[in-house]
Amino acid sequence: MNGLLTAAVAGLTAGGAYALLGVCVVFTYRLVAVINFTAAAIGTTGTFVLIALHEAGMPLAPAVLIGIAAGTLVGIAIGLIMMTWFAEANASSKAAVTVALLVGIVAVGLRVTGGQHPHHFPELFPGSAFRLAGVEVTLSSVLTIGLAILFTIVADLLLARTRTGLQLRALSERPVAAELIGIPVQHLSLLVWGITGAVTTFSLMIIAPQRSPDFMSLSLLVVPALAAALIGLFRNFWMTLIGGIMTGVVEGTTSVFGSLSQYRGAVPFLIMLAVLLWLQRGARWDEAR
Repeated sequence: MNGLLTAAVAGLTAGGAYALLGVCVVFTYRLVAVINFTAAAIGTTGTFVLIALHEAGMPLAPAVLIGIAAGTLVGIAIGLIMMTWFAEANASSKAAVTVALLVGIVAVGLRVTGGQHPHHFPELFPGSAFRLAGVEVTLSSVLTIGLAILFTIVADLLLARTRTGLQLRALSERPVAAELIGIPVQHLSLLVWGITGAVTTFSLMIIAPQRSPDFMSLSLLVVPALAAALIGLFRNFWMTLIGGIMTGVVEGTTSVFGSLSQYRGAVPFLIMLAVLLWLQRGARWDEAR
């Protein structure tokens, strides 16, 4: 039982990152109507900029800031691509474009970073925050979950109670009409892409030391993020937050069971399958009747 609790607590760090990435995916989808498969790859790019600078001898703090700036710029560049050539495309086409961009970013990233060659990821926040039922809860776990909650609160308040939030909702729901009434559509869209790029980069910088140290593995963290977003139906920030944390916890607990630990990477896919089947239950029931 203690081993199960330890594994569940260990999954909180990943769960916090999944939640934060998932909320960013929902944020992008709600505001610019794009399912962003490149979310984790954007953050990975900024993270590897940090690693390259740190390995070259730059102090950690400025390397972190430059890495976050790099992730922000990559996010803005992808947003510019989507707005320039695919603004009028449907949701499926936009999603397909971001998948293609993900493949391209991963291919370039693997080439630049030496393929599967492992790198040393500096721990931004080492140490323990407190003990829970005799189990050490790391500072990284607390910080990722705290950031996920903070971003969720900010996103909710921004959309519900600010003029900018009203403009962003108009941008998502009626982009042409929003542009006709004078809303700065392009600037707001790039702002959304830049914010998500910065947030995903920082979250991956925190979780990277606990993951496989290569470009592809970090980029594919978009899969559990999408599982969390699907739990929130790509609309509800709070359900996405809970879904991301629970995905990390379930993934962590599988490591206790020897025969299942090798399949822990399949947990997000199983969660997505379960959610999709649950969403189809009404249609299946109607057909059965």
